[in-house]
Amino acid sequence: MTLTSGTKVGPYEIQSPLGAGGMGEVYRARDSRLGRDVAIKVLPEVLARDAERLRRFETEARAVAALNHPNILSIHDIGTYNGAPYLVSECLEGRSLRQELEGGALPLRRAVEYAREIAQGLAAAHVDLGGEHLAVGRDEEDVVEGQAFAELVVEHEHLVRAPV
Repeated sequence: MTLTSGTKVGPYEIQSPLGAGGMGEVYRARDSRLGRDVAIKVLPEVLARDAERLRRFETEARAVAALNHPNILSIHDIGTYNGAPYLVSECLEGRSLRQELEGGALPLRRAVEYAREIAQGLAAAHVDLGGEHLAVGRDEEDVVEGQAFAELVVEHEHLVRAPV
């Protein structure tokens, strides 16, 4: 489901697309209730029709939302728009770690700092994660992001205190 600028998804107004992949499309939106920018990930129709995948999506969202750490992307809300499940998170400005590394090796000091921040986020959730799911924010603070992170949390949900 492709959303256009101005589309209302509950209290969120779509502003622009941020990206797309196998797990859905991501948009920048404005939260009219709290006056902040958020990111909305909309599940693809093929995944939304799969009852098991939908159950897992909701469980993953709850698991990640239960985490509170400066190096883990915050989940704010979940819902359904025209039959498509969506997840609302903080809108992270920056690039993925994979994109950051496309320019070559990082300076040692920056690499060590990123590693420390990533390790802190992973330690808070007790999981491992691949580089495409790590983002380097504008202030160069690393954040573990979204759905792929949630999938790993669910695999280790016995280590996460989350209502399921």
